[in-house]
Amino acid sequence: MSDWNASHIPDQHGRVTVVTGANSGLGLVTATELARHGAHVVMAVRDTVAAERAAETIRRSAPRAEIEVRELDLASLTSVHAFAKDLAAAFPAIDLLVNNAGVVLLGPARTTADGFELQLGTNMLGHFALTGLLLGSLGRAEAARVVSLSSITHKNAHLDFDDLMSRRDFNASRAYGRSKLATTVFGLELDRRLRAAGSPIVSVVAHPGLSRSNLTPRAWEYRPRIGRIFARLGLLVTQSPERGALPQLFAATAPGVRGGQFFGPARLRETRGPVVEVRPSAEAADPSVGRRLWTAAQALTGVTYL
Repeated sequence: MSDWNASHIPDQHGRVTVVTGANSGLGLVTATELARHGAHVVMAVRDTVAAERAAETIRRSAPRAEIEVRELDLASLTSVHAFAKDLAAAFPAIDLLVNNAGVVLLGPARTTADGFELQLGTNMLGHFALTGLLLGSLGRAEAARVVSLSSITHKNAHLDFDDLMSRRDFNASRAYGRSKLATTVFGLELDRRLRAAGSPIVSVVAHPGLSRSNLTPRAWEYRPRIGRIFARLGLLVTQSPERGALPQLFAATAPGVRGGQFFGPARLRETRGPVVEVRPSAEAADPSVGRRLWTAAQALTGVTYL
């Protein structure tokens, strides 16, 4: 596993794959590699104009790529429902769902269309609802996988079930860590529930270490000069999106991946390096936390499954 790279991705012909947030950063790398290896890739994105440009770039590098763009705003449950309904009608089965999209907020608190704290609502609750709504389509595939994108920040986070929306004493960085902890808990709890139900679907989790993406510059939009400084500093300590996407690509495609596994970089406290299996935090792996978050997510989103 330690020398694994995108050239090791098995043939993906005949597989329908959905990548959220696929128009830039880790999502674009993931969509590109899946398409290059033969998958029919659905780029599920909020900005369809940018995604169409990205899709053309992919087609130039892989002329036979089967790729399409569909609108999905994870910060709106209405959009999630519409996307899932249209996708299920278009494809009898879905082989892979990569819950990659995310938002980083470094400014004042913001909310989704449904009143959720923006980062929790987008990074975890939107994907929770999407996965549930697509579960039937995933179940009709021969060996479907769901990959949830975590972050090393989850290891220093703690979920406050009395204030999941971080309305008391809001801190953007802390709220982001909580959203990624919630995402990790979700991916692991989903695996438990799938196995308990006897489902062949595999749920795994991955994180990119410290990887360059478009998220941090966007987070600094309200203070662009500081954002540019942090972007330059980031070049010194981060790895490329191509390297950062390897853990989720491994989770999505490598033979022998088992439900409940967690993949990330091997070196410098999981900030960079080759892909290995890593450990989630104790809170992320706690089944009682998983059950509690699942109940809360169902109540908040209105999507009930497993």
